[in-house]
Amino acid sequence: MSIYDKLTELGIVLPPVSVPAAAYVPFVQTGNLIFLSGHIAKQDGKPWVGQLGLTMTTDEAKPAARAVAIDLLGTLAAACLAAGKTLDDVKRIVKVLSLVNSTATYTEQHLVTNGCSELLGQVFGPVGAHARSAFGVAQLPMGACVEIELIAEIG
Repeated sequence: MSIYDKLTELGIVLPPVSVPAAAYVPFVQTGNLIFLSGHIAKQDGKPWVGQLGLTMTTDEAKPAARAVAIDLLGTLAAACLAAGKTLDDVKRIVKVLSLVNSTATYTEQHLVTNGCSELLGQVFGPVGAHARSAFGVAQLPMGACVEIELIAEIG
């Protein structure tokens, strides 16, 4: 099954690439690696605001990380297209780095980030298994609850 068929099966429509909010580009390709800039969680087109351990629970934030994964897939699709490829040419999701807006005592950043990692696994199967880091941070741009970046290899 193609990646696009899998996305359709999951009811996912890929969004267009977001316009950067500062002085950076959405993605950079070097060799066969594509580096995606951090994407913040959005809900209804606006930053998904919250701080874990204060105004949000792990169960409330996990869908936010899933939403970030969908945005990342939209950007990855655009990056693949720019390289003359498609998402079916992704050989590996190499690394995910997740920043979770959280209090100093909150310790479930890894569980929030599972919202992203689990979706990547559903979409890409074994190719979606990746290395990962999940950090708690004091604040994120626009008060977003989660920001995630991704590195992928294309063939």
